[in-house]
Amino acid sequence: MKVLVIGSGGREHALVWKLKQSKTVKAVVCAPGNAGIKAIAECVDIAAGDLAGLLDFAVKERIDLTIVGPEEPLAKGIVDLFEENGLRIFGPNSKGAILEGSKVFTKDFCAKYRIPTARYGAFTKRGAAKKFLKTMDMPCVIKADGLAAGKGVIIVQTIAEAEQAIDLIMKDKAFGAAGNQVVVEEFLQGEEASFIAFTDGTTVLPLPSSQDHKAIFEGDLGPNTGGMGAYSPAPVMTDALTTRVMEEIMLPTIRGMASEGRPYKGMLYAGLMIDGDRINVLEFNCRFGDPECQPLLMRLNNDLVEIINGCIDGTLDRIQLDIDPRPTVCVVMASEGYPGKYVTGKTIAGLAQAAKVGGVEVFHAGTATKGRQVITSGGRVLGVTAIGATIKEALDRAYQAVDLIKWEGCYFRRDIGHRALARLNKRPLVGIVMGSDSDLPVMRAAADFLASMGVEFELSVNSAHRTPEQASTYARTARERGLKIIIAGAGMAAHLAGVLAAHTNLPVIGVPLDASSLNGLDALLSTVQMPPGIPVATMGIGKAGAKNAAVLAVRILALEDASLHAKLEQHVREMAEQVAAKNKALGV
Repeated sequence: MKVLVIGSGGREHALVWKLKQSKTVKAVVCAPGNAGIKAIAECVDIAAGDLAGLLDFAVKERIDLTIVGPEEPLAKGIVDLFEENGLRIFGPNSKGAILEGSKVFTKDFCAKYRIPTARYGAFTKRGAAKKFLKTMDMPCVIKADGLAAGKGVIIVQTIAEAEQAIDLIMKDKAFGAAGNQVVVEEFLQGEEASFIAFTDGTTVLPLPSSQDHKAIFEGDLGPNTGGMGAYSPAPVMTDALTTRVMEEIMLPTIRGMASEGRPYKGMLYAGLMIDGDRINVLEFNCRFGDPECQPLLMRLNNDLVEIINGCIDGTLDRIQLDIDPRPTVCVVMASEGYPGKYVTGKTIAGLAQAAKVGGVEVFHAGTATKGRQVITSGGRVLGVTAIGATIKEALDRAYQAVDLIKWEGCYFRRDIGHRALARLNKRPLVGIVMGSDSDLPVMRAAADFLASMGVEFELSVNSAHRTPEQASTYARTARERGLKIIIAGAGMAAHLAGVLAAHTNLPVIGVPLDASSLNGLDALLSTVQMPPGIPVATMGIGKAGAKNAAVLAVRILALEDASLHAKLEQHVREMAEQVAAKNKALGV
């Protein structure tokens, strides 16, 4: 088959690189492409926004499949246009792409379908927007409604700064027509993560988690950019959080869009803010992230064409992703002055040497050719992407390659992946063990409470009956791995807590689960009746018991941690306030 990729950035270079590995692909063409893409595929000089030109080319060249990289042609309706002309194309149509094309639509959509997001107001008049500021805490966020190349978001610290931002967007038109409306939004604390999935309009098939670095300077300081680096997986996205994102955000979004008469096919990207057990949607994108695409595709072992065909044909439920377990990272090398004004046309040296570093791919973003030389042609120039056995090894390889590449005014961040490294250096204190992965929805109550208290934990499945050696090894090695407490959830005979307690001197808290016609009473009695010398603290049945197990675990940890003690006291106050509020509502 002959495939057309639309776009010119690092994301498109990664897509072309991945497509070239497919046995079903005979030729790849990119419009307009860049110097890196030109080295492995044909490039044609048609801009991504020239929908008529792209259609004419696809028809004349008998393109079998078109893959759209950037958001602009999607929002302008390229999928609608191609499909009307009988062409096969991957991406959401204009009705679906509005999720990225209009922040006002997306905020209203989230409110309607109860998808968690920050408090906001949407305005077409500057005066009304400025009046709304009086109801907001500072800092807050001012966003241009439409597409602004990832730059239409301004974080402000004071009302005066917020008013200036509103004027910049709506009066000065710094982002053009994208600023005809603004969103004034609550500033969310926490850690960002990118959750990107394939979807055919019904099935949602998530890729591994990833995390972008938006700010230009190290330490996540300075103005936002299109992205200065990314890595996968993102340790902040635990298995429990991944399940919640699917249940509370991704699936409701796909179902909601279908209900609105906007069936959504393609890539669905949710930018998330995670703060303990609180998850909020910062934004939706209707395409692969850039630079998240680069490390994600490096981990994807599947044939990309097979997945894309599943999305187009509505057969995604037949596909299972094959993911390389090794972490990947991407370090963006940019032009001096980016995201502001910058100079192009600088000669890039060291590309051949960097390409020889093991486990590294150098994806081009803003490059062109001048004679035999590769020169800069954009703000973000290269995405040096590496894979390694650990996140540190991947980073070491990426920066080894980065240090070989030079041009006048080259700039990059040295701290890509700093959050992952910091998290991985924090060893889990609590192990949450389940007899089956079907127990996760119940045991998530324990995970969520630990997350809200800032306690590191790990989740695992170890059956007392099906994998007894694995369960005993888990318990025997728990202390040396840094665990201080184990929470074990199991149903029916519920031998798991006892097996674990028999192989460790750490405290074990048992959570009986409802898995039989006896409604969990069999598991409760089994957990209680441990032989002398093998103690297990027993909680109530189900989610309430799981949460109480986490509360007890935190109380044990708080004996030696003053900060945890303070958080528990705050938790007690919040419970009292909730009771008071309920009494007030009842008139008591």
